[in-house]
Amino acid sequence: MRNLYLLALVMCISACSSKIKTFKKITDSDEPRLSQVFKNAKKHEVQIIYSRIIRKNGEVKFRDYKYRLDPEAYFYPASTVKLPIAVLSLEKLNELQEQGVSIDKNTPYRFENDSVTHKISEDIDAIFAVSDNDAYNRLFEFLGQDYINSKLRNKGLAPIRISHRFSGEGSDATDTRRMIFDTSQGEYEMPVTHNEKADSLQIFDVIKGKAYIKEDKEVKEPFSFAYKNYFPLLVQHNLMKRLFFPDHFTNDQTFLLGQEDRKFLKAAMSRLPREMDYDETEYYDSYGKFFIYGDSKDRIPEHMKIYNKVGYAYGTLTETAYIQDKKNNVEFLLSATLLVNENQVFNDNNYEYDEVGIPFLAELGRQIYQKELDLKK
Repeated sequence: MRNLYLLALVMCISACSSKIKTFKKITDSDEPRLSQVFKNAKKHEVQIIYSRIIRKNGEVKFRDYKYRLDPEAYFYPASTVKLPIAVLSLEKLNELQEQGVSIDKNTPYRFENDSVTHKISEDIDAIFAVSDNDAYNRLFEFLGQDYINSKLRNKGLAPIRISHRFSGEGSDATDTRRMIFDTSQGEYEMPVTHNEKADSLQIFDVIKGKAYIKEDKEVKEPFSFAYKNYFPLLVQHNLMKRLFFPDHFTNDQTFLLGQEDRKFLKAAMSRLPREMDYDETEYYDSYGKFFIYGDSKDRIPEHMKIYNKVGYAYGTLTETAYIQDKKNNVEFLLSATLLVNENQVFNDNNYEYDEVGIPFLAELGRQIYQKELDLKK
């Protein structure tokens, strides 16, 4: 028994040592795009989680590697919150269909007192292709924040708090707007929902910096994120696991999505802007894909598929992704966030995205991708 215990202990120490070495090689790298951030990891509020995907006997296992991961250390998630909103919109459509409501993602809809029509499928495409804020806001109205938060928490995706739309007057309104769907059987009105007002976040570091800009004037005091969206990196990463590896989880932890839904969602998440006829000189392939390719405007090779969502605002860059190299049979999950706000002034649009943030995420993706390639040899 003692020998078995010692063997188990040695195996555990070996595995833990391997995990430490995996990131130590990267964090100690003298590659400038990495070293300038890792040498100041606390200042840049870096968090990373990388999952190796191990397939054996028809089953999937994850080997997770974490760096400074802390759900209680706040960062502004920006557009990464559009990912769960897109997924939940497809799930809610399925729930409505089970209740006998004949609408789907291609059913035209409009808002009360507005003649412009939209489709949920087009909103989801726009969210992933160019991170369209208006498309997100429309889906936010379709769901309502109470539905969003309760659904995610019930699936074990917590802590989380998605509380507001993006930009514009009424972005934090608690009531949803009335939506009218034009079905083959006539108009169907989505009922207005009345949602709870968000409470102040009581977690670490929601007050940041030394000043911020408000109405073109500098306010010389720290900026509060206490009422902003809250979507920790580990929760983002676990959501990706549920999306792409649902068989690894129980039914109540996954999303109510049919095979066609999953196919549509995967296509939307991996589709490049040029494939939706956006101007390639402005919306190049890496426009919304920072890992591996973010610091290049070259086309992404066809055998590389990146199913992801990025977010950047207030100097924080975040990406969560499932990356596949179909030619070399490589796949892994990677999520990371960092802050690039040297002057510590928020809302001044003076951030080091192109100089520091995106190059860091691109090189991080390349290093981990190369590790996966080496493991295949």
